[in-house]
Amino acid sequence: MISSTATDLPGKAETITFSIPTLEDGRAMWELVDNSTLDQNSVYKYLLMSEFYAETCVVAKERDKLVGFVTALIPPNHPDVVFVWQIGVDSSQRGKGIASKLLNELMNRPACADVHYLEATVTPSNEASQSLFKGMAREHQTNCKITERFSDELFPSEDHEEELNFRIGPFKK
Repeated sequence: MISSTATDLPGKAETITFSIPTLEDGRAMWELVDNSTLDQNSVYKYLLMSEFYAETCVVAKERDKLVGFVTALIPPNHPDVVFVWQIGVDSSQRGKGIASKLLNELMNRPACADVHYLEATVTPSNEASQSLFKGMAREHQTNCKITERFSDELFPSEDHEEELNFRIGPFKK
């Protein structure tokens, strides 16, 4: 199991560990999302991601409690891209840089050795995620190109915003 630790989180003496998710983490990811404002997927999605895409997913834990995660995959037709499906951090842990550390852990995974771009979709009102991805581009001194990915007309609900595509890269490996 790939695992790393970060003890330099501001104001925290505890150690946050970053690792590949297990099937048992699928439920904890779902519960974290269920207690947040993130878009909820079925628990089945989190189990599938933990089972079939574990090498491109990362969980953050403090004392064995899941406090953050990123689910991602490498699209079959774009092996140089890792697409972030969802990233979540427990509300008690926000502002500590865990989301950035999750993304950096993802990009350093062996499964992402040939990946040069990170992509994610973000709604226009999600300023926190926009800031996260723009910050990642700045941190790695690379580009962040924003384009429309899915127009709001594609969604069955009238209250769903369009999804903007954030393409960060190329990353220097």
